Amino acid sequence: MERSTGRGVTRRGVLGAAAAAGAVVGVGAGLAGCEPGRSGGSAEPTHGTGAGASASPVATGVQSAATLAENAKPGASDWRITKLGAPDEIEGYTDRASARPGEPLALHVSTTAPGFTVSAYRVGWYGGAQARLVWRSDRIAGKRQPAPVIQSPTRTVRAGWQPSLSLDTRDWPEGAYLLRLDAVNGSQRWVPLILRSQDARGRVLVMHGTATWQAYNTWGGTSLYQGENGSYGSRALKVSFDRPYADEGAEKFLVYERALVVLAERLGLPLAYTSGIDVHTDPSVLSGATAVLSLGHDEYWTPQQRQSVTKARDAGTNIAFLGANTCFRRIRVEDDGRTVVCYKTDYRDDPAYLQDRALTTTDFRSGPAADPESSMTGVLYEGYPTDAPYVVHLPDHWLFEGTGVRAGDSFAHLVGVEYDRVTPSAPTPRPIEILAHSPLVCNGNHSHSDTAYYTARSGAGVFASGTMRWVEGLMAGGHDDGGDHGMDARTAVFVTRTTENLLNAFALGPAANHRPAPKDNLQNVYG
Repeated sequence: MERSTGRGVTRRGVLGAAAAAGAVVGVGAGLAGCEPGRSGGSAEPTHGTGAGASASPVATGVQSAATLAENAKPGASDWRITKLGAPDEIEGYTDRASARPGEPLALHVSTTAPGFTVSAYRVGWYGGAQARLVWRSDRIAGKRQPAPVIQSPTRTVRAGWQPSLSLDTRDWPEGAYLLRLDAVNGSQRWVPLILRSQDARGRVLVMHGTATWQAYNTWGGTSLYQGENGSYGSRALKVSFDRPYADEGAEKFLVYERALVVLAERLGLPLAYTSGIDVHTDPSVLSGATAVLSLGHDEYWTPQQRQSVTKARDAGTNIAFLGANTCFRRIRVEDDGRTVVCYKTDYRDDPAYLQDRALTTTDFRSGPAADPESSMTGVLYEGYPTDAPYVVHLPDHWLFEGTGVRAGDSFAHLVGVEYDRVTPSAPTPRPIEILAHSPLVCNGNHSHSDTAYYTARSGAGVFASGTMRWVEGLMAGGHDDGGDHGMDARTAVFVTRTTENLLNAFALGPAANHRPAPKDNLQNVYG
């Protein structure tokens, strides 16, 4: 399973390092693999530090005065966690994973300390600080809340704590937030929160993967992957947002999402924010969006969410899949979105199996209603784990403009820990371009990871990175906590510039209206 660093990222690292690295120079590619059919298992957390800057000036797309004004405000230099302490010293959760500014929002906190404070940090560029202090509470009396309850037969953990305070978010701008809990004894924890947009018309919509955050959450003893004894057989079949997140409290956001938010806000794009569960609940947020961004690890989707995103694509909204293993699990949400249901291999025990098999919670590609994700993403999830160089195949593609890459140039460790590839035998939109074709080995099996691009009949462009480390690559080279999977600042230059090209183009509306049409090379690559 996923391991935790046990703490949040701690310094700026490569802010500006990518600019200093200059133009990208290619190096020889190496072989690194595939295990067909392996389900999304574990993904290593990042040790990166910040969104890289451009290697050279990049053409500016649509910009938003509101985004630019927000990011001109002073950032906070002290937003990061510096001391976790023991897990029970302080931890908490909100009664909504996302809310609109001004909606009622309660924070539930348990602590062994006599008091604590709450600081609300909005994530953005802010001159490189990456967060701004929006609000801080007075000291609040602390108390130890009761032990959680594990509900049978689904082995669902619910904390059921009393609210500690209400948050008045009327004056908070939309965006991604980290609420930092600071106990008076020095211990700290995160509580992530999305202040979502009511609509995204004319804006780039950042769609956070909160269902996946919760699927992997082991707080209280169970997740959708393991139970109290650590086994798959004792895993939960339903998981609840009515509990804190394990470890520092926001690992999935920090690893797979934060750096993309920082970059998008640095570019000054007109941005909107939501979550996958919110798209399921109210798909009207997609109407008129220029683009939807699915981030680094966005594995768990409802069929309704997938249908709505596909419908948006078919209406001209560009889609970027900036990770791998996306839309792999078919889920159901209950309790107004507070519970995520996924029976996986026990799908015959899912009540939906006898009522509406298309809603049975298992893998999208599996029966009883198989619908592989590749018809939407263009790529198919293939395996875990792998670690391999990313190898450029079409260096002259507009997405690589300004990177200086040549065919065969590679970027060590950028492919991992899970990966996707274009799979001719699966439903695949055509024409499709394979931009990077990276040899790998996964559990002894040889295969490839593919970065792919296609356009829908509506003109919408669809990009899929094919690697779960794409967003992590934006932070490569910082060596926070001694990590980065071995990726370097040169990789940050390449990933950052490519992502800038993508976001600036997608912010302009249907990509086919202003970027070259894809030239199908599937036959040339796969024969």
